[in-house]
Amino acid sequence: MQYETIRAIIEIAFPLILIMDPLGNLPTCLSMLKEFSPARQRKILLRELLFALGIIILFMYLGSGLMKMLNIHQSTLRIAGGVILFIISMKMVFPQPDNLKIAPEKDPFIVPIAVPLFAGPSLLAAVMVYGSKESATLTVLAGVMLAWGVSFGIMMIGPTLASFLGKRGLRACERLMGLILILLSVQMLEDGIEFYIRNVLTK
Repeated sequence: MQYETIRAIIEIAFPLILIMDPLGNLPTCLSMLKEFSPARQRKILLRELLFALGIIILFMYLGSGLMKMLNIHQSTLRIAGGVILFIISMKMVFPQPDNLKIAPEKDPFIVPIAVPLFAGPSLLAAVMVYGSKESATLTVLAGVMLAWGVSFGIMMIGPTLASFLGKRGLRACERLMGLILILLSVQMLEDGIEFYIRNVLTK
């Protein structure tokens, strides 16, 4: 049972890490904060990651109630989440240059680092899907915390990692993560369609 729980946590955390895309977001965040010292950069990133974590957990717990209030089926959320993930993954594989520009002298507060770079619509949709699948809230929460912890670790060693991998290395990692995310998005679409056929059409 313990092995199954750990496996379930990893299965939740892995796609969330890909969606958070810390390696892909690292160059963008560092370019925003290039006027600050490395110590100040880490403090800002920690603050923004904490904001993102709070928003993610809020959507995880309130997502199911919000779906019921708006009369949204789980199949709709899964299909919509799969579509959003597919779009995000295509942008990771085929990135558009300079699609986000922020004045370096400003200290970004919540936007755009916390939202939408880390707690974007694709991640919030995925968290709502996981939260609505089952009552194992602690398992989902553990998966979220694991994904957040990995992203936190990568962002804290960001300057060193960026200099080691270089722009091409970071871009290659982002595209690889995008390819994996495409597979996960298609799987989410298939799950949503299957759920719709079994639980909505057959009623």
